[in-house]
Amino acid sequence: MKLHSIDIGGIRTENNVFLAPLAGYTNYPFRKICLGAGAGLTCTEMVSAKGLRFGSENTRALLYTGDAEKLKAAQLFGSDPQILREACESEALAPFPIVDINMGCPMPKIYNNGEGSALLAAPALAAAIVSECKKSGKRITVKMRIGLTAGEIVAADFAKRLLDAGADMLCVHGRTRDKIYAGEPDYAAIASVVRAAEGKVPVIANGGIFSVADADRMLQNTGADGVMIARAAMYDPQIFCDFTGAARRSKREMVLTQLAETLDLFGERFATVYMRKMAAFYLRGEKGAAAERTRLFACGDTRALATAVREIFP
Repeated sequence: MKLHSIDIGGIRTENNVFLAPLAGYTNYPFRKICLGAGAGLTCTEMVSAKGLRFGSENTRALLYTGDAEKLKAAQLFGSDPQILREACESEALAPFPIVDINMGCPMPKIYNNGEGSALLAAPALAAAIVSECKKSGKRITVKMRIGLTAGEIVAADFAKRLLDAGADMLCVHGRTRDKIYAGEPDYAAIASVVRAAEGKVPVIANGGIFSVADADRMLQNTGADGVMIARAAMYDPQIFCDFTGAARRSKREMVLTQLAETLDLFGERFATVYMRKMAAFYLRGEKGAAAERTRLFACGDTRALATAVREIFP
């Protein structure tokens, strides 16, 4: 895959291999690993615009960033254009010149509230959200899906509405809402968004990318400007090394560093629960992984977890 920078409304990324915002996973210590491996852009977890309006401490915690993240992007979700604009203009988002609006989350909790992928059925509202958020002065990007069901592929028309409203970049997950994360991505639907953009703004392709070969296939079949990696990074956050040539650290060092930074930022309880889950993901494909996962989930605190990590990971 040929690496090149991406221009997002005049802001240039390091390269065109991005980390997807993943609710519950892409906090700052995790993003630091991906950046160290060469990710061209990372993004916060999905943050509620309403949560910011009402001063939720949990919501603000999701927006923690640091010096390792030189180019900062935050993802918001919501359905009220004014509230989303207020969020873009809030002090909490001051460090983030790029704001991504989630129009692709398929989860019932989000969808049934008229947010995330539900906006695919409300193109006028979606366009109004982009238009209003642009007034904040931020670069506004959108992560979208190609439709709600296979019989309702709206990717190109929906993308045109967003582009006319001023979107600075589109990221297209090549599956419909009802597929969640199953099945092959629809290359033709992503390609239709690329054609709709007419080269005026970048289009990033997402879905089913677990290797450089997958990324090559995606770009060859869609003409997209870059790729966004999601679940593959949860299993191996150093996957970006395969694209950039950056040196990999040992898994033991990586996990122990992530554990220490997560503990420092978010405290004992969160670090224990979160890092048990992450360490278990990192065992994917390893011999004896099932037994080692059981051992990890039996750890009751970060000290026990660190001991287990030192003994399990090479």
